[in-house]
Amino acid sequence: MSASDAAERVVGQLELQAVGCDALGSPFYGELLRRMVADVRAGGPTWDVLGPYADRPFDDAYRLRLLGGIHRLVLAGDAPDLAARYPSAGGDGDVDGAWPLVRELLREPPPAVLDALTRPPQTNEVGRSAALLPGFLVVARDTGLPLRILELGSSAGLNLRVQHYRYETDGRSWGPTNSSVRFVDLWRDNAPPLDTHAVIAERRGCDRHPIDPTDPEARLTLLSYVWPGQDERFELLRAALDIARRDPVPIDRQDAGAWVSERLREPAPGVATVVFHSIAWGYFDDRTRAAVRAAFELAGARATRDTPVGWLRLEPAEAGVPTELRLTLWPGGEERLLATAGFHLGPVHWRGL
Repeated sequence: MSASDAAERVVGQLELQAVGCDALGSPFYGELLRRMVADVRAGGPTWDVLGPYADRPFDDAYRLRLLGGIHRLVLAGDAPDLAARYPSAGGDGDVDGAWPLVRELLREPPPAVLDALTRPPQTNEVGRSAALLPGFLVVARDTGLPLRILELGSSAGLNLRVQHYRYETDGRSWGPTNSSVRFVDLWRDNAPPLDTHAVIAERRGCDRHPIDPTDPEARLTLLSYVWPGQDERFELLRAALDIARRDPVPIDRQDAGAWVSERLREPAPGVATVVFHSIAWGYFDDRTRAAVRAAFELAGARATRDTPVGWLRLEPAEAGVPTELRLTLWPGGEERLLATAGFHLGPVHWRGL
C-alpha cells in the first residue's frame, strides 16, 4: 500500500468514526476526529501515530483505542489543561481549545496512550443488558429451565450481572425494584417478555484481558472508553461497577474458542445453557470464530429438552448498523432475530417473539 493510499484509508476510517460519534451522542469526539482527519492529510503527528495501523480493518477500532488512551489521562488527572476541555471531566467541551493540546500530546505520546493502542477497547457497555436480558427470558420461557449463562469477551462481566438491574415497560417489569441500574421504556414496537419468571443458576465468563471491577485502575480504564458527552452512559457504568464490587463473578483469562469448547464439552442437565456475546465477534480472529462454531455444532447435536443449549449474540448487522440480537436454540437449531438495537444505551426494537 502506498503512503498516499494508507493516509486515505486512515482518513476514511476517521471520518466514518466521526459520523458514528455524532450520531451516538458525542459531538465532542466527532469534531475531534475531524481535526485528526485534517492533521493526517497534513502529515502531522496524528498520521505518525495512526499510520502504522492503516492496514487494520475498521473493527480493529484503533481510533477508539487512541481516544480511550487520551481520555484515561484526562480522567486520571494527568492532563489538567486538557481536562478543562473534556465534558466528562467537567470541562467546557471546547474542541478549538482541546485540539492543539491533543495534537501536541501526539507528538510524543505518553506510555499510557501507546499502551492503549495495543489492546482492543474495553467498552463493557451495561446498556446492552436492555437487549440481552429479554433474550435470556425467551430461553427461560421456551425451555422452562433455570439458566446457565456463559459470556465470551466478558471484559469486567457487567452483563453477567443482569439479574441485579431493573427493567420496566408497558406495565411489565423484571429485576429488583431498588436497583441503581434501571432501564425504563427503552423498548419499541413490542414489549419484551419481562413478565417471564427466570432463575439464573450459574454465571461465568472469559476474556483474553479480563478487567477486575473492584480495582480502581481498571474502573478508570472502563470509564475512559465511554465517549465524552454521553452522561447517561457514565452514570449507568458507575452504578454497575458499584454493583459488581458486591457481586463477584468468575471471569477466566482465556481465548473464547478454547473456553467455550471446554464449557460445552459435557451436557449440563437440568439447566438451559446460554452462551452469549455482545459487540465482541469482530475482535475474535478466524481461528477463534471457527472454534466457537465447532463447539456449538457438537453441543447442539447432542442437546436434549433437559440439556438445551442457546447461542445469543448482539452483534452488528451485515450493513454495520444497527446491531441484531439473534438466538439459536438447540435441540432444533432454529435461528431467530429477536430484536435490533444500537451499540450503546438506546432503543431496542423488539420483534415480539
